[in-house]
Amino acid sequence: MVRGNNDKEWAEHIPAILTFQIEDCRFFLVHNKKEVPKTLTGIDAVIFGHSHRYFEQIIDGRLWLNPGSCGKRRFDQEITLAILTVDSKASSVQKITIQP
Repeated sequence: MVRGNNDKEWAEHIPAILTFQIEDCRFFLVHNKKEVPKTLTGIDAVIFGHSHRYFEQIIDGRLWLNPGSCGKRRFDQEITLAILTVDSKASSVQKITIQP
């Protein structure tokens, strides 16, 4: 997990950016998409949040994913989460929509 824009003193120890690897797939995790650097050498997938709105797209061969928000409904948006499956360097995403 990474620190969000509303996480205050209690979350100071939580990183703002996290990179990690699952099998051969390298991830970049950040709260706000605007904080993603222009150069992402060696990164296969970018996961972000902030807007609480589901977004899934392959851009320049890289997965960009915002799983949305599966908590209390915000801004009249759908309630969503994502299941990400990694197999070696390949990944697939399953969008789950929760009906209130």
